[in-house]
Amino acid sequence: MERDICAEVLVEVATRKIEQGFHYAVPSGLAGKLKVGSRVLVPFGGRKVPGYVTGFGPPPGSLPEELEIKAIGEVLDEGPVFTPGQMELAGWMADYYLCPVISALKAIIWPRIQGVGPKRVKGLFPSAAGGSPVFGPRAAKRELVWATALAHPGMSRKELAAAAGVSPALVDKLVSEGLLRYGEMELRRDPYPAQEPAVRDGFRLTPDQAAALEQIKMAADRSKREVFLLYGVTGSGKTEVYLRAIAHVLSMGRQALVMVPEISLTPQMVSAFKGCFGDRVAVLHSRLSDGERYDEWNRIACGAAPVVLGARSAAFAPLAKPGLIILDEEHEPSYKQEETPRYHARDVVLRLAGQFEAVAVLGSATPSVESFCRAQPGGPYRLITIPGRVEMRPMPEVRVIDMREEFRDGNPGVLSRRLVSAVQDRLARREQVILFLNRRGYATLVACRECGLVMKCPHCDISLTYHTGGRLCCHYCNYTTAARGYCPDCGSRFMENFGTGTQKVEEEVKKLFPAARMLRMDSDTTARKGSHAKILRIFKEGGADILIGTQMVAKGLDIPLVTLVGVINADISLHMPDFRSAERTFQLVAQVAGRTGRGDLGGEVLVQTMSPDHYSIVRASRHDYAGFYEQEMRVRRALRYPPFTRLARVLVSGRDEAEVKGLAERWVSVMEGLAGASGGREVVEILGPAPAPLTRIRGRYRYHVIVKSKSGKMMRGLLRSAMDRIEAKTKSGAVAAVDIDPQNMM
Repeated sequence: MERDICAEVLVEVATRKIEQGFHYAVPSGLAGKLKVGSRVLVPFGGRKVPGYVTGFGPPPGSLPEELEIKAIGEVLDEGPVFTPGQMELAGWMADYYLCPVISALKAIIWPRIQGVGPKRVKGLFPSAAGGSPVFGPRAAKRELVWATALAHPGMSRKELAAAAGVSPALVDKLVSEGLLRYGEMELRRDPYPAQEPAVRDGFRLTPDQAAALEQIKMAADRSKREVFLLYGVTGSGKTEVYLRAIAHVLSMGRQALVMVPEISLTPQMVSAFKGCFGDRVAVLHSRLSDGERYDEWNRIACGAAPVVLGARSAAFAPLAKPGLIILDEEHEPSYKQEETPRYHARDVVLRLAGQFEAVAVLGSATPSVESFCRAQPGGPYRLITIPGRVEMRPMPEVRVIDMREEFRDGNPGVLSRRLVSAVQDRLARREQVILFLNRRGYATLVACRECGLVMKCPHCDISLTYHTGGRLCCHYCNYTTAARGYCPDCGSRFMENFGTGTQKVEEEVKKLFPAARMLRMDSDTTARKGSHAKILRIFKEGGADILIGTQMVAKGLDIPLVTLVGVINADISLHMPDFRSAERTFQLVAQVAGRTGRGDLGGEVLVQTMSPDHYSIVRASRHDYAGFYEQEMRVRRALRYPPFTRLARVLVSGRDEAEVKGLAERWVSVMEGLAGASGGREVVEILGPAPAPLTRIRGRYRYHVIVKSKSGKMMRGLLRSAMDRIEAKTKSGAVAAVDIDPQNMM
């Protein structure tokens, strides 16, 4: 075997200590098959592991002549399974997020390496010869058979006959006439086969929409990286701006990527894009089957789908020349991946814009504080504002209800008297209502009234949530047990449910409005594929009067008959131990308020809270983002939180609490030593270690260390040096995870 025929291979071993490629000899039988991007099987450390060919060349000159270079074992996929641009992106992610290159690369090309291939079926297909046949007025059944075969190709003779409601003999006749044929073909697994494209009318842009569109088009024409923050109130028509900007980019021969939070990726959104671009749209999100994802990925890779609509992982779509990248609802924390690689889709979007000289548009009615700061004069983003709704519709009136006064006046219920009255009024007028509570289940905890025991998950330091049907569930590890009628500690029969979830709201609403038709949308009712779309379709078509839901109902819904939104408890997110709690509260209230008043009937929002004077709720009730931003920035500046500093979190977890605490302390000790040696104590602040707010999940104790710095580069350098000096895992399995720019401090 020739030593000068070597391939450089990145092996599938996820550790930062194995970042370089390894040289392997190429057997003569594989010489013509391998290319950069091939997936191979190679010997490594006494075992065989998959790897990826990243280049070819002679072995390093430092290798002794007598040393035998191991050979590639076999080709798993000739590929290429990645493009040079994707490999470049993986390298950047590894450097920025301090993760192994292989972890970043596998996240990027995941749909391509799942072992799923194209779907081939045998059966009956419409004949391609002669195009669509013309059937006479007396051939309705024959036309129906042909149309059914066209809509559902690959069915057997009996299946086609049953689907069309005819005899198998009629199917045979169409075969003999050459209108149908037996064969085998590759079928696309379409995730939205029955999705009707939205009808597009002659919608005229408002002056603000037109100005926004013109700025984006002019930037696209320059074919240079530019970043816009599109700040438009709810109902201002941002989606229409997106659609027309995409059409412009497509006319230039380039592609477009549109990302939305998973919960906003509704059939309504897919319908809008397909109505504009038809089958040129590919959809990518986590609820697709592996086969659907594979087919959509390949349609993108071969250029058949130049418009990609998807959730967080759509950032890795194999687009060859994107000219426009849109991140809608850019403030959403769900754009941050919580497992390795812990990337933020917004950062990836900005990187892609530079890599492809593309325009990036970050859109939101409630921009993140960090993004809005970057869009100020002199910042790296350009601000575009759409301050009003389309058709000059007013923003809904928001009223804040002090639930402390409700309790003092003798109303201990979930719904205030004013909200009950408003719901009654809408039902009488045959209008629709959305009731929002960002907490599923029935009761948030179950406790003994005699000894005070709170029922907790045995694996997590979390109270169990009571669900109807007598189940106690942990919303972190999915542990489930039957609810007991007695206290396991003292034997008392006085067990009581406290707190409120969507199931309890549903129960109370049914008692108050027994004639009302209602739906509930939370992760319990949308677990099955298609259930989310079904609930929304029923509600949009007027099949229900009241929709009760979690944050799934807060975004992406445009239903003109919704004239009332009730926020059951605005305090849930406000008092979380997270420096972004006020921002999250403002965003949730403002976003859910935006679901009403979108038609000619107007809208009203009632916000129930125990903290009516908090600035996040006061500003949200006034639709005053600028006032909230100014007040929040004063708090962030005083506490030295982003955007005034960069942030990282080291989360240590393990089953032995003492060892977890010890490893966290070692991190602090090493980082403080490194900072002192490099003179970085002035610009780096290390807080902790301390137990994380969620101190135990799935049986693993959790401690964290917070690192602040005005220099992101210096902060990452410090963490990188610490990672090189600290063991990746202790004997009992305690591990540390580094999260750059964390969105979740729990």
